[in-house]
Amino acid sequence: MSYNITKIDPYLEPFSDDIQLRMDSYKAKRQELVGSDGSLVDFAKGYLYYGIHFNGDSWVYREWAPGADAMYFTGDFNGWDTWSCPMTKLDNHVFEVVLPGEDALKVGQYIQAIVIHQGQVLRRIPTYATRVVQDPVNYTWCAVVDDTMFGDFPWTDQKFKRTGTPFIYECHIGMAQDAYKVGTYREFKDNVLPRIKDLGYNTIQIMAIMEHPYYGSFGYQVSNFFAASSRYGTSRELKELINEAHRKGITVLLDVVHSHAVKNTNEGINQFDGTEYQFFHEGPRGYHTAWDTKLFNYGKNQVLHFLLSNLQYWMDVFHFDGFRFDGVTSMLYHDHGLGSAFTNYGMYFSMNTDTEAVTYLQLANELIHQVNPKALTIAEDMSGMPGMCLPISDGGIGFDYRLSMGVPDLWIKTIKENSDEQWDMFKLWYELVGRRPQEKNIGYCESHDQALVGDKTIMFRLCDAEMYTGMCKDSDNLIIERGVALHKMIRLITASLAGEGYLNFMGNEFGHPEWIDFPREGNGWSYHYCRRQWSLVDDESLRFCQLNRFDKDMIHLLKGERLMNKAAINQWMHNDDKVIIFSKRKVVFAFNFNPTKSFDGYFVPVEQEGEYKVVLSTDDREYGGFNRTDNQYVYQATKGRDGRIGFLCYLPNRTGIGFKKL
Repeated sequence: MSYNITKIDPYLEPFSDDIQLRMDSYKAKRQELVGSDGSLVDFAKGYLYYGIHFNGDSWVYREWAPGADAMYFTGDFNGWDTWSCPMTKLDNHVFEVVLPGEDALKVGQYIQAIVIHQGQVLRRIPTYATRVVQDPVNYTWCAVVDDTMFGDFPWTDQKFKRTGTPFIYECHIGMAQDAYKVGTYREFKDNVLPRIKDLGYNTIQIMAIMEHPYYGSFGYQVSNFFAASSRYGTSRELKELINEAHRKGITVLLDVVHSHAVKNTNEGINQFDGTEYQFFHEGPRGYHTAWDTKLFNYGKNQVLHFLLSNLQYWMDVFHFDGFRFDGVTSMLYHDHGLGSAFTNYGMYFSMNTDTEAVTYLQLANELIHQVNPKALTIAEDMSGMPGMCLPISDGGIGFDYRLSMGVPDLWIKTIKENSDEQWDMFKLWYELVGRRPQEKNIGYCESHDQALVGDKTIMFRLCDAEMYTGMCKDSDNLIIERGVALHKMIRLITASLAGEGYLNFMGNEFGHPEWIDFPREGNGWSYHYCRRQWSLVDDESLRFCQLNRFDKDMIHLLKGERLMNKAAINQWMHNDDKVIIFSKRKVVFAFNFNPTKSFDGYFVPVEQEGEYKVVLSTDDREYGGFNRTDNQYVYQATKGRDGRIGFLCYLPNRTGIGFKKL
C-alpha cells in the first residue's frame, strides 16, 4: 500500500518500505491498545481511575506498581503512620485503598505512598498526584490532596473555539513579572494577559507548568506529570487564568514534556515501584547523557496509557487547547539527534530511528484531535523528519505545525559572524521560505532558547552594553539606531516569510535586554535576570515602547490581511543592493538591509497594476525610525516596456516597507 506522503514529496519514494513500517507499527499498536472499534479517548482516561478520587461517600487511591511487593498509604490523615493504611493488591499489578467517609481525607492534607520492594521501604509521591509542594523547611517534596478532582470550577468558556492563524506568545508564569520573585498565575492573568491581548497575539504557549523540582530547568525536567506547578499558585488559579484567556479569545497551549523525565526518585516517577524499568528503558537506553534524565519506554502499553492519559487530563481538567511537544528530535532517534546533520533522507529512516516513539507521537496526535478537533499540536523537531505535519492517513505523524528551528540559528550566525555588508540575501530567503511540502511551520526569530544565560536576545546581541545608556528617545547613538532598525526588520521578514504561524517569547517584542538566568548557587540565587522588565516598555521616554508599538502593528497587519497562509512570490532579490522584495496577497514587502545606501526611484515589482500605499514602515518615527517614507503617497503600478509591473519609490537603508494595493 502506498501513502500520499510519497506523492507529496517524491524524494521519499525510495523509502516507501520505511513509511509502510511506520504505518504498520502505528496500526498494530493501536489495535493492541483499543482493538478494531475502540477509542483512544476511552483508553486514555487513567487519570479518572488512578490517583486519589472522592466517590461521593469515600476516598479511593489506586496505583499501578508492578515491582511493588506491597504498598501502604500515609499522610496527615493517619498521623504519618507508615503501616496503618495498607493497600490491597488487585489484578494487573494495581494497588488500591478505600477510605470511607467524606472527612477521611481533606483538601490540603499532605500524603505519600509507601512502596515495599525487595525488603526496601520507599517513600514515593503518587504517580497521578495533581498537586505537589516543597516543604519550606526541609525542602522535601510531598503530594497534597487537591481540589482538582472535584471538577466544580465554574468554567465560562463553553463557546470558545480556536480560530485563525496562531500568533503565539511564549511565556513563563514565574518570570512574567518585574519583581525579584516567582510570579503567580493570578498576576499573569491580571497583568500580562491584557498586554498579550493588546498586542494582538491570539495564542499563549505556557512553559514550566508540569511540576519540576529544579526551577532552573525551565520546566524541562518534569517530576510530576499531572501536577500544575505549585510555585505559581493553585490548580484553581491556573484554571482561572485559562478561563480568562478564553474569554479574551486567546488559545492556550501547554509546553508538554514527554521526551524525558527527571531522574529524581523522591520527587518524580523514576523507580516508583523500586524498578528502573517501570516507566523507562533499562540501562543506557533509558538515560539521556546530555540532559541527565530518564527516557520513556514508548513500546510499553502502560507507559502509553500513562502519557496519553496525561494529554487528555490537561485538556479535560484544565481546558488546554493543545500542546507544543518539547524534545521531539530526542524522541525520534536512538542517538537523540546529537551531532547529526540530517544531510540526506536516509538518516530519517535507519536503525537509528525509534519507531516506537514515532508510533507514540502518532497516537498522541490522533487522541488530541479526537478530544478536540480544533486542538493545536506543534513539534519541536530540529531534524526535519519528513511527514511530521502531514495527516496520519497520509503516512505522516499528525502534528499541525513544526517550529522553524533553523531560522533563529540563521539570525544568530548572521549577526555574530558577518558584517552588515556581508549579509547574504539569497541565503536569508532560502532559509526563511524553506519547508517540507504541504507541512506548516511556526516561524520565529528567537524563543526562550536564544535568551538563556550564555546567549543573548537579538536586541542585546545587536546593541549589547549600549542598551544600558542609549535607549532614551532623545539620545543619539549609532549602535542603538542600528539595533532598533534591524530588530524590526528581522521580525517583519521572519513573521511574514518563515511560517504559517508566528512565535515570540515574552518581552522580546520590545527588545528585552540581557539574558535569562534562573536563581542558582552560581549567581547567588538572584532573580535579577529571571523576570520581565515591563517598566522598560511602559516608560514612554525609552525606545522600548516604540519597538512594542511596531510589534503590535506588525501583528495587526499580518492578521488583518490574512498573509500567513499565502505563499510568498519572490519579486526581486539583489545581493549587492541588499534588497529583498516579495508579495503576499495584496501586500508587497520591500526590505533594504543595506547599512548605508538608500535608493531613490527603486523599482518595486508587483503582481497587479493599480494603486499602492504604505501600510507599514519600520522607519516610521513612532517606531523609532526617521520618517523617510511617505505613508500618504499613492504609488501607481503600471506595466513597463519590458512587461514588468511595478512602481518607483524611495527605499531608505535599513528599512522594511509594506505596500498594499488599494
